[in-house]
Amino acid sequence: MRFLFILHGLSIDNAQGRLQGQFDSPLSEQGREQSQALGRRLVEEERNVSAIYASDLSRAAETAEILASSLDVPVILDERLREYGFGVLTGVVWRDVEHLHPEIWRAYYERHEWGPIPGEEGDGAFHTRLTAALADIRKGHGEEDSVAVVTHGGSLGMIMAGLLGIALQRPHPFRFGNASLTVVEIDQRGVVLSCLNDTCHIDGHPG
Repeated sequence: MRFLFILHGLSIDNAQGRLQGQFDSPLSEQGREQSQALGRRLVEEERNVSAIYASDLSRAAETAEILASSLDVPVILDERLREYGFGVLTGVVWRDVEHLHPEIWRAYYERHEWGPIPGEEGDGAFHTRLTAALADIRKGHGEEDSVAVVTHGGSLGMIMAGLLGIALQRPHPFRFGNASLTVVEIDQRGVVLSCLNDTCHIDGHPG
């Protein structure tokens, strides 16, 4: 089975430097253009996607709908594909964290890692819900199918870490551009990463 993992297009709050988490933000006009460019690429490459699964948050759901209009396939929204729950940091503009939550700010800059965040989801719960969502997607499709999954940066990092057997941690060791394409093939032999964070449809360079 082939997974086409896609990070949503640029959202309005991405551009504002907001820590979105599960804060709901729509795509910006640039994000719509990025998503349209990816849709054209998938058509040109004849990816033959069977369905698009997406987080129900606006920025992912709208990206999925734009792709679906190009590919003529259904969109299935799944809240389990949402971004990590950042607790008290949800929706906070990054430059305001130092003032609003100085203890979190200090931990991040002194130890280069996130300290405890009141109300956060936790890596275990995060991994469990994403793993369950992917397992259900696989159950609904044949081994020869290709499906697209539109989700968020933290979610993609956790998914990739789990699939590749990398320690589950935040920050994860991956970076994904908006409307990027990552392709993973899973069969009886295991997991093959054939494309990572490809944005050639946006920047014009070969992937």
